[in-house]
Amino acid sequence: MDTHKVVTALLILVLTLLSGLGDAQGFLHSARVWAQGKPVWEEVLKATLGYSLGILMYWLAIRYLNQFGITSPEMQTLGWFAVTIIGVALFSGQFWRWQAVDRLVAIGALAGVGWLLWRTGS
Repeated sequence: MDTHKVVTALLILVLTLLSGLGDAQGFLHSARVWAQGKPVWEEVLKATLGYSLGILMYWLAIRYLNQFGITSPEMQTLGWFAVTIIGVALFSGQFWRWQAVDRLVAIGALAGVGWLLWRTGS
């Protein structure tokens, strides 16, 4: 693999990580935007910042995914989805409190969705 492809692959990886983790933060803070029927503006701001970072990094990742020859929306979404769902589980702090069997089922479900996206999106 030539240097350009390696750099492009690394950019895709970093931008996908930043996109998914930004959106994970957006989802976590969105869960807290309402308290007793009233908006919590600090959480609205944090969610907005997470989503803004996430979408900006996703758009940049798409540029390099296209250069890499990955043009289907299903395949472009696969990495983002995995990072986002893992980010939510880890950032919430709840994942490690689950029983081992529940963690295995979650990983299996994620792998299953990834499989379907990969098989149907190419």
